Amino acid sequence: MNRFQKKNTFSPGRLILLVSIMLFLLIFLLFYRGVSSISRTASDQQTENLRLAIQRSAVHCYAVEGAYPESLDYLKEHYGITYDPDKYLVSYEIIGSNLMPDVKVYVRKS
Repeated sequence: MNRFQKKNTFSPGRLILLVSIMLFLLIFLLFYRGVSSISRTASDQQTENLRLAIQRSAVHCYAVEGAYPESLDYLKEHYGITYDPDKYLVSYEIIGSNLMPDVKVYVRKS
C-alpha cells in the first residue's frame, strides 16, 4: 500500500542538476564581470591616450612654431589629431601663448 505514502521528490539526480546549473551561472557571472572590467579599463586608457596625444601635439607645436596652438581645431588641421566627437568631449583651454594649455577629455554617455 505505497500509494498513500509521500514519495521523495528530491532525488540525487536533481541535486546534481541543480549544482550544475548554479556552477554554470557562477562561472558565467565571473566571466561577465571580467569582460566588463577589461572594457572599462580599455575605455579609461583610450581617454588618457587621447589627452596625452593632444598635449604632445601642443608641445610639438610650441617647439616648432614658438607658441602653443590657439585652438583644438588648429591641432586637428595641422598636427593630425583625430577623435570621435560623439564619444569624447575635449576641453582645450589656452592660458597664454607661452603657457601649456589645460587639456581635459571626458567620455560622453551614450
